[in-house]
This record gives sequence, structure tokens and C-alpha cells, in this order.
Amino acid sequence: MKQLITLTFFLLNLTAFAQKPCEYSANVTDSIGTYKITNEYLISEKNFGGSFSYVFFSLAQTDGLPTLNLQLIQKSKDFIKANCFDKNSKVFLQLQNGKIVTLMHIEQESCGTLIRDDKGFDNRVNTGIFVFMKDSYDELKKSPVNIMRIKYLTTTEDYIVKNELTSEMNGKVYKPDTYFIENIRCVE
Repeated sequence: MKQLITLTFFLLNLTAFAQKPCEYSANVTDSIGTYKITNEYLISEKNFGGSFSYVFFSLAQTDGLPTLNLQLIQKSKDFIKANCFDKNSKVFLQLQNGKIVTLMHIEQESCGTLIRDDKGFDNRVNTGIFVFMKDSYDELKKSPVNIMRIKYLTTTEDYIVKNELTSEMNGKVYKPDTYFIENIRCVE
């Protein structure tokens, strides 16, 4: 009887702590090389006074090099200031264990695209690709993220990274603070 209880306990723990499978929006291997990218994941959502701002992450691997794709979407009927990425742009992630992880932007300037929709909103979509620093990559597997700071060309913005976020946009529940713990293995 004791063995049966132990076996049941072991199986329950195994299923409770099993990692979910990686989901990719693209996973390609051809004569040029390999490329895979995870689905976009909501990290921050701000809705205030008719203006909306969303930050999405996805992890990519191109021929063995892992990168973070950060997509910033802004929506407003008022003027939207362009937050540009350049070679000096960075993403700083402060972890719960007190360490700070820095990601460097690739050397490609990007100010995004402005699109007007049929409801009179201006939408600015900007994507930046950031590379991991060699010595800080492993830290992201160990500790959740507390604060994210994005350094743009002309400004810096801070974001509190929540442990649970229910999106007003689609009603889904996200866990942004453990995004790297759950997904970084998908691009190793």
C-alpha cells in the first residue's frame, strides 16, 4: 500500500511540473540555415484615456543565435510619438534575485510603421531585435523578471512586469514575469 501511495504521489508531481511543449509561429530548416520563432506573448498592456500600448515578446533562433523580438504596438486618436530603436537601444530586465540582464539591439534603426485604421485610430507598430549577452543568458532561466526598462533612441520607458496579467484586449491570462523561465529553452 505504501508503494502505491508513493507511486501515485510521484506521478502527480511529474505531471504537475512537466514543461509545456514549445509552440512556434515559424520553424524552418533549409539550405540557407535554420530559423525558429516562438508565438508572440503579451508582456505589458496599458490602456489609459483612449490610448493603448502593448508590448509583446517572442524568442527566435537563427542558425543557433538566440534573440528576443520585442514588438511595441501603440494605438490612439491623438498624436503618437515615435519610439525608435537604434544601435544604442537596450532592454534591461531586473530579476527578482536582484540581478540585471541587458540585451543589446542589433545595428538596424527602426521607428516603426504608422497605420490609420477605419475607426480613426493611429496605430504605430515597431519591432526591435535584441541579442542576449553571453554571461547573463543563464540568469533568465533561474529568476522571474520584476521590471523592464527599454532604452529607445531619445527616451527610456520603465514597465512593471506583473506575475499575472489578464488582457483587456483578448481576455487571456498571461504570466509575463516567468516568460523566460518557461520559454528560453525553446531557442537553445
